[in-house]
Amino acid sequence: MTFTDIELEAYLDEALPGDEMARIEAAARSSAELSRRLAGIHARRDGGSHSLGDVWRRHRLTCPTRSELGSFLLGVLSKDHAAYIAFHLDEAGCRYCQANRDDLKRQQAEHSEAGQRRRRKYFESSAGYLRRP
Repeated sequence: MTFTDIELEAYLDEALPGDEMARIEAAARSSAELSRRLAGIHARRDGGSHSLGDVWRRHRLTCPTRSELGSFLLGVLSKDHAAYIAFHLDEAGCRYCQANRDDLKRQQAEHSEAGQRRRRKYFESSAGYLRRP
């Protein structure tokens, strides 16, 4: 299989879908040439030779902040901003932002469950003190 340098850079950045990552990983294990290419790309990147695209990807300049992702989940962003984040997550498939979104969803669910337990506990502890007029 032949991979472009852009695909290999995305592989090193873990910016490809899981199946593509696995395909390159399997090919690299069986191809000394591909392993050398990956090592060369890695050395070039760490050696200070950066293109504008390298800087853009490495610093995740297109990624929304965690706060923006939280606002997206709450549905409080403008229509255009929400559309961009949905595109970034679903179409571009940014695994970094998908992981952040999933973590925020998990936290949101935990806080919701804890709040419900707390309300139930308050109600149960005060039930005898409430009187009908």
